[in-house]
Amino acid sequence: MKIYCSGIGGIGLSAYAALQHAAGHEVSGSDRAESALIGDLRSQGIPVYTEQDGSHLPADLDLFVYSEAIPRTAPERLCAAERGVKQVSYFEALGELSADARVIAVCGTHGKSSTTAMAGRVLIQAGLDPTIIVGTKLHELQGRNWRKGGSDLFLLEACEYRSSFHHLSPDSILMTTVDGDHFDAFRSLEEYQEAFRHFLKMLPEEGVLITHLSDPDCAAVSRGLKRKILDADALPLPQLKVPGRHMQQNAQLVLALGDFLGVKQATILGALRSYAGCWRRMEVKGEYGEGVTVIDDYGHHPREIRAVLSALKEAYADRRLICVFQPHTQNRTLKLYHDFIAAFADADVVLFTDVYEAREDGETEHVDMETFAADTAKESKVDCRAAGSLSAVQALLTEELLQPGDVLLTLGAGTVTELSDALVGLSC
Repeated sequence: MKIYCSGIGGIGLSAYAALQHAAGHEVSGSDRAESALIGDLRSQGIPVYTEQDGSHLPADLDLFVYSEAIPRTAPERLCAAERGVKQVSYFEALGELSADARVIAVCGTHGKSSTTAMAGRVLIQAGLDPTIIVGTKLHELQGRNWRKGGSDLFLLEACEYRSSFHHLSPDSILMTTVDGDHFDAFRSLEEYQEAFRHFLKMLPEEGVLITHLSDPDCAAVSRGLKRKILDADALPLPQLKVPGRHMQQNAQLVLALGDFLGVKQATILGALRSYAGCWRRMEVKGEYGEGVTVIDDYGHHPREIRAVLSALKEAYADRRLICVFQPHTQNRTLKLYHDFIAAFADADVVLFTDVYEAREDGETEHVDMETFAADTAKESKVDCRAAGSLSAVQALLTEELLQPGDVLLTLGAGTVTELSDALVGLSC
């Protein structure tokens, strides 16, 4: 089969493309800019183009798969429509790919990637040989975000954006948290949580939900579910190499999953004990200058910010913590404004970059960053500045702020990770 993936550089679609290529299909695709993920796809023999004008679609294309970021009016989608080629979203395609497998789906507002990473590590070390798709790059997968396994187990990260996970056929669900996000796609917390209730009801009668029943949101969403429910909070908090209670809580879900699958607890705990994190999750990138530790994290929601800063304050208790935060979308920042401005209390200095415009077509209002910084300084009681572009932030850090022994955290789901790379590169 010939498959074309529009938006192939995305963390999910790139994994799907690689898996289909490994299965023997002829895969190609496009994205708007070069990236390490695209370079890796090319190294596997998958052609990737940065022109998205429709000219690269194969003449005898069987399937066109698009990222959620690719609108219906995009030239490639219009071209595929004119030819009558079947078009499906990434999650529709993933649902078709995994339909005949025993699907272990990891869902939730926060912690999906880390939980999937830990679960993958346990399943591999237990010899269960799973296929994996995860929203980050893993040491356990040689720096990749996918694995083609030999068993019928399919471990995947299930995203709730636009109810995408409703295209899956879960047999087991690990649910981390459900406190609300993606309010460009959901009108309210109630509508957001209803999407999860629907997903849980997709479990077969013999299916299982593993969650934290001490979490009021998780308990409410799972209430009345006529399926087996395992409370991960009944298990101990596993020891990990990475800091943070939130990471240990993710590991509790994996411990419960391993028990359910019949893996020896010693094997599970051993695999978790040696878990050292993954790409963009409190990832220590290196050092800048005289002993400045540079850490990068994907967190872009107030609850995630609190968890990461709390973990790092505990891990680096005697050092100054400087946080560079790149807000991710105007809509999210405005919808959760009061939660955001109170989330930075564990930092010593906070620099805000300009808002990352991930989905400009859906934005109707814009954040006043000077006011946002002033409000954060008042609520979080921390030194805050609106610093502008990434290049302006880098200049401010290197020319004025950074001191020997500081810990610098770059935080956000957009391009802020490039700043950590640049700073570490300056020290090489």
